[in-house]
Amino acid sequence: MTVLRPVRAGNAFEETVERLLQAIKLGVVAPGGKLPPERELAVRLGISRVTLREAIRALSDAGYLDVRRGRYGGAFVTYVPPKPGAGELRQAVAKMGMAEVADALTFRLAVECGAAQVLAASGLSPDQRAVLVGRLSDLDAAGLEDYRRLDTAFHLSIAELTGSTLLATTCADARSRVGDLLNAIPMLQVNLDHAATQHRAIVEAILAGDPDAARQAVAEHLEGTAALLRAFLS
Repeated sequence: MTVLRPVRAGNAFEETVERLLQAIKLGVVAPGGKLPPERELAVRLGISRVTLREAIRALSDAGYLDVRRGRYGGAFVTYVPPKPGAGELRQAVAKMGMAEVADALTFRLAVECGAAQVLAASGLSPDQRAVLVGRLSDLDAAGLEDYRRLDTAFHLSIAELTGSTLLATTCADARSRVGDLLNAIPMLQVNLDHAATQHRAIVEAILAGDPDAARQAVAEHLEGTAALLRAFLS
């Protein structure tokens, strides 16, 4: 829930919409899932409940949320990422532009490699180790329909476990910038198997307390993703 951080008072409505939309698109709340209760969410974001309701209404009008009233009501996520495919990938790239795509991939490489290096050097507690291993296990067991969401959760957990809010939010921002690209990559089993091997290498390096190996493992994984993007676009 790192993305649901306090917003700046000057642009409260716009930033609230941005925070909620980021949480939805990153899969922090899964399709069909419910946002945290209004009172809790307003406190998390540091805003009034009036501002929160306006932001939720705007996202409901845009088709991202379904607001239900009553005892079992709340704001439910209706957004579902487009199905992966080369056509969707080309559209996502065309929307961003190649220069922005390259910049976003470089940004992600820098911050995620740094997060893994920091975490590996920090000396994880038993609880932190359990969270990281649990995220990996969830991803390994994921079906195709839930793979991208759990892949995001795995990658973001590395930054979150460092305890640095700035690093965690920066990694979330980096992931958001390439989210449409990643969601559009066709999911072939051979690629998923290769990614699983790379994910395990990342976790093993972090758990072993080897910052250099952790950084290198993340770099190899993200460079592989970039190569996959280029392959489907060629």
